Amino acid sequence: MLQKIESKVTINAPLELVWELAQDVTQLPEIMPDLDAVKVLEREVLSDTSIRTVTEWHGRIKKLNRKMEWVEEDVWDATNHTCVFHQLRGDFTEYNGEWRFTEEDGATIADLVVNYSFEIPLLGAVVRQVLKKLVQENSDTMLQCLRDEAERRSSA
Repeated sequence: MLQKIESKVTINAPLELVWELAQDVTQLPEIMPDLDAVKVLEREVLSDTSIRTVTEWHGRIKKLNRKMEWVEEDVWDATNHTCVFHQLRGDFTEYNGEWRFTEEDGATIADLVVNYSFEIPLLGAVVRQVLKKLVQENSDTMLQCLRDEAERRSSA
């Protein structure tokens, strides 16, 4: 069953700074406790304003005592300040979504939508709810960490 998570944060920093930070996914394990490593496998310039990356993610779900690994493709569009991503292979049955960054009154609004399905035989409704809560927490934490770092750099 496909689940949808939405997260949003206002960042008191310029759009271009937030955009630059968001693309540096290899730094996320330093600020996210459930993420062990992110490695860029491919980077391709598609146009003057868009790039495609393939990244390998290694994380864990402590509450379920389970490691999670996946490879995703991201297309970063600097014209619209969006990133569309989807899993190429990995532990999710299905995993995709979009980052959206917009400028509003000198601040940056960061929106993250994640669609996922994680099917384990005999996985009960309680475990599905735990997983949904964890994916929501991780999405929120990712945006909060992006906000904190962007605001720190912006005020420096």
